[in-house]
Amino acid sequence: MTKKNQPTWRRYTFIALVVAGLALLFEVGVLLTRGLLITNIFTGTTLETLDRALAIGGGVVVLAFAVYLMLEPEKVRQVFTGRQAKYGSNAAIMTLAFLGILIVGNVLTYQNPKRLADTTEDKINTLAPETLQALKSLPEPVTAIAFYSALSTASAEDLLEKFRTNSAGMFSYQFVNPDTDPVAAREAGITGDGKIMLVMGERREIANFASETELTKALIKLINPEPRVVYFLSGHGEMSLDFSDNFNVATAKSTLESKNYTVNSLNLLAENKIPEDALAIVIAGPVKQVSQHEVQLLKEYVDGGGALVVMENPLLLTEFGNSPDPLADYLAQDWGITLNNDIIIDQSSPFGPLFATSAIAGQHPITQDINVNLIIIMPQARSLTLSTPAEGITQTPLLLTSENSWGEKNFKNAEGSQVSRDEEDLGGPLTIAVSGENAGTGGRVVVFGNSLFASSDNFDAYGNGNFFINSVDWAAEQEDLINITPNTPKTRTFIAPSQWQWYAILCGTVFILPGIAILSGVYTWWVRRRQG
Repeated sequence: MTKKNQPTWRRYTFIALVVAGLALLFEVGVLLTRGLLITNIFTGTTLETLDRALAIGGGVVVLAFAVYLMLEPEKVRQVFTGRQAKYGSNAAIMTLAFLGILIVGNVLTYQNPKRLADTTEDKINTLAPETLQALKSLPEPVTAIAFYSALSTASAEDLLEKFRTNSAGMFSYQFVNPDTDPVAAREAGITGDGKIMLVMGERREIANFASETELTKALIKLINPEPRVVYFLSGHGEMSLDFSDNFNVATAKSTLESKNYTVNSLNLLAENKIPEDALAIVIAGPVKQVSQHEVQLLKEYVDGGGALVVMENPLLLTEFGNSPDPLADYLAQDWGITLNNDIIIDQSSPFGPLFATSAIAGQHPITQDINVNLIIIMPQARSLTLSTPAEGITQTPLLLTSENSWGEKNFKNAEGSQVSRDEEDLGGPLTIAVSGENAGTGGRVVVFGNSLFASSDNFDAYGNGNFFINSVDWAAEQEDLINITPNTPKTRTFIAPSQWQWYAILCGTVFILPGIAILSGVYTWWVRRRQG
């Protein structure tokens, strides 16, 4: 049948091929989206939805080709039996062979992963010797669970993959989104984003961020599970360790326990001694004064290399009255850290003037992994003043408020709706957290002008939880088990070409090389034409 006499409907059979082609493009798009979803670059759908879309797209492709085959059997027969079929079949065989080699090669590579030698100049892909030794010393398999939500996982996954390939099968990892699986994050004691929990048997350690140093420290703590005991002082109206009271540090306690700390309560008034296994003692917001006898015991403990984490609220929130505060006197006399009799008014705080908000962070191990975008919020805080300490003592201001703040000494003014700074008030920026270390005795103290920031109600707010846990880690000397210096890339500067060099590059790439190709083609055509 000629084209002139063929039925009208045959003119539209090509639509089946168009539909099949569009379905194939749809399949490619779905496969790309699936890859982005697996690598956590795209999170707008689920694997189940994409798999269902792949099945539907594949069905459309098969159905469209089947329709075309039924409508145009003669054309299909010509394709497979005509002169072009021979060349087409050879090309198809070569393509299938090439794809087969790629598939087999990738399967073998995936099943037998081998990392090639690091050929970079800086050896940036090589783990430190301490890390490699820790991986070789693993007595049991370790699983790293990385809790990432909005942060990119690319750098963390690359680092974890280096750990896995150097562990002889003893290290594995997985990613969990705490936004979609908050229960897993809470059970792991994870607050904040970008933390990695290492699990070996029944033991767990948490790396605060994805770095070789942090992960290796956590591995070494798993390999060497020494007892780590922290005591919270009781008997003075401090915040409780459970949820029985409105103001408690139960969340802080569970977070410390998730890092393999043992957290106990200590009543010095009853026991009259400090346990020998105490790495640090936390004093969380006493309502009544710590007695002079207790302070003497604490002083002897710190002088022997112990550590205190002191959180005292403004006097307005206590029952101290006008009575002396032996604990504050000890900090001022021995450490040069004075707890001022005021309450901070922070006009820059987005949460209200009574919510002191950190604006400046000092350089210290406690603050080194606090994300610059995470603030610390201390509701109803008092300021701290530093004086010249005794020889051998190092003071470090950890957090300061903005300049638009002051220490209000008239508590009645602080309670009013209209509050302004008086001449007697201390102007900002104000110090709200300080660390101190005695090089001679090894004693350490961390002092806060507030305890409510570490309460369960405020623990998960911004960087509050991180800051408190880091303070306990540093006080207990758990922040620096090892010192690793990973390889860092050298800084290289790109020197832009000069103007005449740009002209040379432009002429060479745009005119000379394409011109040679065009002239060669014209010359070949001219020669063949002359030869007939």
